[in-house]
Amino acid sequence: MLEPVATAQPPGASTVPILVATTRQRSSDPGQMFSGERAVAPTYAEIDVSIPPDPAREIGDVQWPQSRPGDPAREFVVVGSQTMPQAGGLTRLRERLARSGHRRVLVFVHGYNTRFEEAVFRLAQIAHDSEAKAQPVLFTWPSRGKLLAYVYDRESANYSRDALEQMLASLQREPAVREITILAHSMGNWVTLEALRQMAIRNGAIASKITQVMLAAPDVDVDVFARQIAEIGPKRPPFTLFASTNDEALGFSQRLAGGVERLGSVDPTEEPWRSKLAAERIAVVDLSDVKSSDKLNHTTFASADVVRSIGARLSSGQKLHDGGAGLGDRIAQVTAGAAATVGAAAGLAVSAPLAVVDGRTRESLGDQFEQVGAGLGQTADGFGVGGSTRRGKAQPQ
Repeated sequence: MLEPVATAQPPGASTVPILVATTRQRSSDPGQMFSGERAVAPTYAEIDVSIPPDPAREIGDVQWPQSRPGDPAREFVVVGSQTMPQAGGLTRLRERLARSGHRRVLVFVHGYNTRFEEAVFRLAQIAHDSEAKAQPVLFTWPSRGKLLAYVYDRESANYSRDALEQMLASLQREPAVREITILAHSMGNWVTLEALRQMAIRNGAIASKITQVMLAAPDVDVDVFARQIAEIGPKRPPFTLFASTNDEALGFSQRLAGGVERLGSVDPTEEPWRSKLAAERIAVVDLSDVKSSDKLNHTTFASADVVRSIGARLSSGQKLHDGGAGLGDRIAQVTAGAAATVGAAAGLAVSAPLAVVDGRTRESLGDQFEQVGAGLGQTADGFGVGGSTRRGKAQPQ
């Protein structure tokens, strides 16, 4: 899917330049670029993604290529790509920022069960649909892109935390960068929090240019998160959590973790979570009642209107929560009052752009969950919040 197309872009198509840092191994397949295996050292790349004209697509979604390399009139395609050393990546970043006239960077960390091309196309979609004036940078770790590779993915996230910390430190030292926003989803929150924890322990605080951190559906043990936040300390940028009690993917993860609740599935309106999150000054958006396009309710953030609201906020240089409720009010209108905002700063919301990153589930969820459930002494009905069973094949998110 990542082979550059030879045909010209149609009128109205847009190009999104993605800068990439990855701990994945190079693939022998040029259409894949990087595999789900672990590399000895990070690799850097630049990928230009062409997005079809808006009238030919549904905003807030990725139009996946049906065959390689894809049709730029109807589908997301690659129009240019190259790998490079870290110095080359920083040079390209400087050039991109100088050309754009802004100095903001949007660092995206994807979640579990995500292939390389899925992470690239999702970040391109986020950057395009949000219209945010920020250079998109993808940090992609070695996910196998398979439902039953959960443990491998988890260890790959651990394997990659040093590389993410080093990348963020490089951005901090780069004079061309003024602000860094981090978006993390699902298991990507684990590697993000670990990198920030290490940075804070090493330097006494998180890098000053990191102005906001957004945790979407974090697949993180609540007790471990409490320790991570304590070790990061009070000198940290604003954190915003997006949680849903109906996230069945996190319910599955909770079963695998011995029943310990995941941060992304807590009920922030109930104690002790309400008080604990408020005490740590973590803003929370409860999306439990928001409809999701996927069967596991793990992508409740995929709303084009919300993406645009966030993009406008970031492009104006405003923090996502600065004491006002303007963005929160707009988001609440978009979700028709379904999302109740609670926590240290009610009315804050950053929802749509993060949920679209966990890629396509290419296997029968019901069959796969039953296989895992058999190993745990459970049936498929035992997985997911509320014990509901989700069957069939998930569509591209």
